[in-house]
Amino acid sequence: MESVKPSADFPKLEISVLEQWQREDTFRKSVDRRRNDPPYMFYDGPPFATGTPHYGHLLAGTIKDIVPRYWSMRGRHVERRFGWDTHGLPIEMLTEKELELSGRNDIIEFGVDKFNEACRSGVLRYVEEWERTTNRLGRWIDFRNDYKTMDLSFMDSVWWVFKQLWDQGRVYEGARVVPYSWRLSTPLSNFEASSNYKEVQDPAVTVRFQLIDRPDTSILAWTTTPWTLPSNLGLCVGPEIDYVEVALDGEHFILAEALLETVFGKKNSAQILRKHKGKELVGLQYLPVFPFFEKEATNGAFRVMADEYVTTEDGTGVVHQSPAHGEDDYRVGMANGLPLIDPVDDEGKFNELVPEFQGLNIKEADKKIITSLKERGKLFKQETIQHSYPFCERSDTPLIYKAISAWYVRVEDLREEMLANNATIHWIPEHIKDGRFGNWLAQARDWNISRNRFWGNPLPIWRCDRCGELECLGSHAEL
Repeated sequence: MESVKPSADFPKLEISVLEQWQREDTFRKSVDRRRNDPPYMFYDGPPFATGTPHYGHLLAGTIKDIVPRYWSMRGRHVERRFGWDTHGLPIEMLTEKELELSGRNDIIEFGVDKFNEACRSGVLRYVEEWERTTNRLGRWIDFRNDYKTMDLSFMDSVWWVFKQLWDQGRVYEGARVVPYSWRLSTPLSNFEASSNYKEVQDPAVTVRFQLIDRPDTSILAWTTTPWTLPSNLGLCVGPEIDYVEVALDGEHFILAEALLETVFGKKNSAQILRKHKGKELVGLQYLPVFPFFEKEATNGAFRVMADEYVTTEDGTGVVHQSPAHGEDDYRVGMANGLPLIDPVDDEGKFNELVPEFQGLNIKEADKKIITSLKERGKLFKQETIQHSYPFCERSDTPLIYKAISAWYVRVEDLREEMLANNATIHWIPEHIKDGRFGNWLAQARDWNISRNRFWGNPLPIWRCDRCGELECLGSHAEL
């Protein structure tokens, strides 16, 4: 046996081994020789081909190489096809930048067909670099028989799966409040929204909501999203929370007793006049802080409601309700018959429903809204807070919550079954099983699968313009 030379040139040795593997087609032969053996299924989550491989790709790729090699040595037949994720927002964002476009309206004006063709032509520009880097890493993966998500055969397979879900009654169209990227003009899934939180500083305001039948008394509500105040349609209290009415400087204020010192300070001269449970405040009517939707008072708006989601952890114990811009706001609003009004357009700008702020981006409008509240005598207190807030992973802009119509896959009724299946899986590391992944399954929401974008696999659903009947197709051949 020849001993290892202490002065071995390992980079040179690596290259010689790689050249031998390529010359003798070692990887392909290792797969073919086990073609009649029991299979081991390996699915390689495809990367986007819009950039070169980075450290995360190399680390994950190494792990993905170890597992198939292990099972091959155990006598299993392991196919390893490389794939390319060629659809979606990363490609659209890159193409937008190259074409000097900005947002959905620019793309429509440019031409959707031309935009999609630009996406198609540029999506595989780094394929050679990926193959070279992956081979240099020593990973065995089949590039010859790779797949691309834009291939018609792959798109057909997605349609087939979608049709199976449709036939099982798991696909539905619904209007609900969802995470929304105004930069990309599209809704996102809850998983996407939870993947990119940042610590940011935002304005927080405490606002006076003046009671109609008692002009000297105001309910105080606190919010970190001043831009939602123009569409305020209600106030919500906790039914069993203790509230107080206090007198201070000639005014009366209603807020949670537990937050009295938080709002007025420890050394305050506020005099407690009355105490109420939150449920006793239900039905109180107040004047809208902005006049844009004041006519909605005849439809049940601008009154106090109660719900268990309200807490005394921060603020005033009173939550202002904008049904089009909050999940709980929407739920409580719909349960109490509030109208659904959204003054924010697809690009995150106020529309003609709120002329005072029309054309302003919602975040840019915060300062003007606060100034307007002050001029109207509605601003009780203004502060700046630091908190964790979700950002769009693709555009790095703050997300909002917005009521839109979208298509969903029903999964909430499968939680118990999914958790039971998860319990049978051997997880590495073990804590993921009942930790991050298990918690995610336990709180799984119906999956928003539609996107208001252009370069992707269209949902195979057709709606009759005359009668509204829906038909879902399972392949291009059916079409």
